[in-house]
Amino acid sequence: MITIDQAKELKYRDILVDSNGRNWRVNGMVKTWKKDSNRIQIPIKHGLYDYGYIDQDNLYFFFLTR
Repeated sequence: MITIDQAKELKYRDILVDSNGRNWRVNGMVKTWKKDSNRIQIPIKHGLYDYGYIDQDNLYFFFLTR
């Protein structure tokens, strides 16, 4: 499981694995909020057409591959 601090340090093209074993790539910059330090939004991509976002609510579905 990824913590909030680990998620804030993700960079473009980092690889994550979801709970189903699929690889997802970070597709942009991690967005953070100044007023709420626990709020994040990470754009991700899987394959050619699957896009989505990771936020603080669904962060526990993903794991680091490092």
